[in-house]
Amino acid sequence: MDLSLECIYCTMNKADSLYSEHEADADKKLQFMKKVFGIIAESAPGDTPPSLAAQIMRVFNSELQLGDPYDRIKKEYNSFLVSLENEILGVINAAADRLLTALKFAMVGNFIDFGAMDEVDIEDLKDIIHNAPQQIVDRAAYGDFCKDLENSQRVAYLADNAGEIVLDKIFIKIIKEFYPDIKLDVIVRGQPIYNDATLADAREIGLCDLVQVVGNGTDIPGTQLSAINKQSKAIIDDAEMIIAKGQGNFETLFGCGKNIYYLFLCKCDLFTRRFNMEKFRGILVNEKNVRELMGRGEQ
Repeated sequence: MDLSLECIYCTMNKADSLYSEHEADADKKLQFMKKVFGIIAESAPGDTPPSLAAQIMRVFNSELQLGDPYDRIKKEYNSFLVSLENEILGVINAAADRLLTALKFAMVGNFIDFGAMDEVDIEDLKDIIHNAPQQIVDRAAYGDFCKDLENSQRVAYLADNAGEIVLDKIFIKIIKEFYPDIKLDVIVRGQPIYNDATLADAREIGLCDLVQVVGNGTDIPGTQLSAINKQSKAIIDDAEMIIAKGQGNFETLFGCGKNIYYLFLCKCDLFTRRFNMEKFRGILVNEKNVRELMGRGEQ
C-alpha cells in the first residue's frame, strides 16, 4: 500500500521520539532528522510505510549503535503473555467455538505494537485480552476462513510482534487440533526492527517446538515479497492459504492477489477511517474482499 501524507507524518514523529529517547544532543538529532527527511523525499511510488521505517531504522542503528533497542521490551511482553497462556487456553477450551475464540485472542494480541504506538500500557493490554471474546468477527469472512482451512494442505502464518506471538502460538495450536493434516509454517522477521518477532522470540516462547518457524531475511516490519529470502518466498508461494498478522503485513501485501486472510487491530486513525472501525477493534478480511470493505469505510 502506497505512502499517504498521514503515514509520512507518523513515520517522522516516530523517528523523532525514538531518537530523543536515546540521544539528547540537539545537533546530532538535527542531523539525524535531516537524513530522515532525505529518505522520505527520495521515496518512490510503491514504497510502503514499513519499507520507509526499515530505511530510517538502519540509519538510527548505524548512528547510535544500540544493538536491538527493543530487546528488553520484547522479552518483557513475551514473558507476560506466556504467564497468561494457561488462563487463555482455559477460556478457549470452555468456549462454544474454540477456533473462533482462539482467533479473537490472536487478533487482540496485535495491540502489542511499538511500531504503531510509542507505548503499550500493560493495564490496557490486560483489558483488551480479557475482553477478546467480545470482539466481533465478520461471519462471512470467518466462514470462508474455516472452509479454506478445511481445503488447504499448506498454510503460511506471517507473524507480527513479540508478545503477540504467544497468542499466535495458542491459535496455531488450536488450528492444528482442528486440522491435524495441515502443514503450517510460520514466518517472522529476519532481523530486529521495533518489537517485531524474530526467530529468537519464537524460540523463547516455544513456538519452534510446535511448527517450523523461519526468518524472512529482512528488517522490514512487514512482508515485502520482493525483499524476503527464497525460503520464505517459497513457503508463501506454495501455501494455499496465508494468515497475515498486523497492519505492516497488510500494508506490504495488499494487492498481491494471494489467498491472504489479514488479521489485525485498527490502531491508527488512518486504519479506523479506512475500515470504518473503532480504534482497537479487530479485522478479519480476505485479500479478495479488502477493497469492498474499505469502500464501505469511505462512504
